[in-house]
Amino acid sequence: MILRQITIALVLTFMASASWADLNLARKSGCLACHSVDKKIVGPGWKDVAARYKGQADAKALLIEKVKKGGKGNWTQVTGGVPMPPYSPRLSDADIEKLVDFVLSL
Repeated sequence: MILRQITIALVLTFMASASWADLNLARKSGCLACHSVDKKIVGPGWKDVAARYKGQADAKALLIEKVKKGGKGNWTQVTGGVPMPPYSPRLSDADIEKLVDFVLSL
């Protein structure tokens, strides 16, 4: 029983540290200038993004392309038409995938 509790605690600690690392990546990449986890800044809050794409099979690929190329029109009611700038090649494909995985995990 104690071993199970320790295992659960370690798993939760790892998950929290992974999320913290992803949030730090977002901070270093400039994402937090326009986004936050739970509220609109310029762009939508990431929890809103995760909710919109929940259960959509192509969500990850779609969002990776949106982060790479930028875009406009998907969140006009939230952004007032302000476009999202492209983040490729400023960010590596691997970092973009990490960020999208983080957003979709919320």
